[in-house]
Amino acid sequence: MSDDLPDLPPWAFLKEDPRDDMAFYAEARLVTHIDDGAIAALTEFYRQVLPAGGVIADLMSSCVSHLPDEVEYLEVVGHGMNAEELAANPRLTGSFLADFNLDPVLAPLPDESLDAATICVGVQYLQKPIPVFREIARALKPGAPLVISFSNRCFPSKAIALWLRLGTQGHAQLVQRYMEEAGFEAITAHLLADGSRCDPLVAMVGHAPPR
Repeated sequence: MSDDLPDLPPWAFLKEDPRDDMAFYAEARLVTHIDDGAIAALTEFYRQVLPAGGVIADLMSSCVSHLPDEVEYLEVVGHGMNAEELAANPRLTGSFLADFNLDPVLAPLPDESLDAATICVGVQYLQKPIPVFREIARALKPGAPLVISFSNRCFPSKAIALWLRLGTQGHAQLVQRYMEEAGFEAITAHLLADGSRCDPLVAMVGHAPPR
């Protein structure tokens, strides 16, 4: 159970597979985790909400970041748990490895250094979400957006138990709770794809609080 969310049941943040996450992700998976339609919807959303020319952190990333090809960013810093996947990502200008479930600290990212941050289809694996979100808020400039996107796809054995018991609306409410507890403001939910023609996809956007 997360100490920051004591009202949730004690099993909420448990996983079917409790083995070390770094071991699970040791083999590179050079694939996308949502289909082409959902990727296109997410890329278009990024085009609207991520500041061109800014410093972006793509957290819980892989071999692709889904950023619009024609938009240039000053830096795109990737985080993940597999070095081969991050090295294969053409949009990253730098990267670091970390297991947030062991140590929820974004050590390489200085205070107020980011113009935006993203987590694409990874939030369901966080067992210490509030410390992670607080670290993201620390690294973001005041008012900068955090974009959390999620679908109905995941590795079930590594997703937290509560996520597996919730539907789309429950997922959105849970992510909003994470953001609120971490101090994010002006939180909005966006249905990017309803699942009728491609994978369903929701994006939650929160803005870092003033210092």
